[in-house]
Amino acid sequence: MTTPTSTTSLTETETTTSRGRWPWVGVAAGIGALAATLAFDLHPEWDENTPYTADIVDDISSGKAHGSIITGYLTVALLLVLAASWKRHVEPRTPSSTAARVVPLGFTASAGALSLGYGWKGAMGLYNGGNEDETFDKAGLYVLYVLNDFGSFIGYLGVTVAAGAIAWMAFGERLVSRWIGVVSVLAVLPVIVTVAAFGLPGFPGVVSGVWLVVVFAGLALGKSTINR
Repeated sequence: MTTPTSTTSLTETETTTSRGRWPWVGVAAGIGALAATLAFDLHPEWDENTPYTADIVDDISSGKAHGSIITGYLTVALLLVLAASWKRHVEPRTPSSTAARVVPLGFTASAGALSLGYGWKGAMGLYNGGNEDETFDKAGLYVLYVLNDFGSFIGYLGVTVAAGAIAWMAFGERLVSRWIGVVSVLAVLPVIVTVAAFGLPGFPGVVSGVWLVVVFAGLALGKSTINR
């Protein structure tokens, strides 16, 4: 009779411990996003008053492109682990919340899109100074450059959707701290404004890394209902 009780107690302890630590995966994903998208950005210096030409590929750093695909693919993996962790730890605690179910869908959508975005950056390095240098001419490399212009930025739209869902969980359902809701709104609003006003598709990649770091550190250290 003693053994089942001990086993149950151990299981509950392990569940409580993992419940408290899983948001750190989101922090790691945010750090990866900042590194892969911004620190390893491929935009070289260029005269803003001069139209881009194929010659710009001469200024692309193959080292940065290689660094981006490594950190980018790691970030994709972390987003998928984060989605699975959210489904395991949050959804059972929020059975009536549709927003809670949108969050991991957003992370998964971003992971899929970013697999392409970071893959294009890796290809840029591979064919432009890497192991398969001179496989394509400048015109072909310029096509890759254009794809990379926003390729690793637009893929974070799913994370923006997740931020909107968490904002609703904060203000509409009171499942997370309100300050987390404020940070989430601040991450969503610039995307809405830049898309509506200019059709600019890349702002999700600018704000998502910081949002992931701040919000999931807050969930790990704070007192939100979903991670108590």
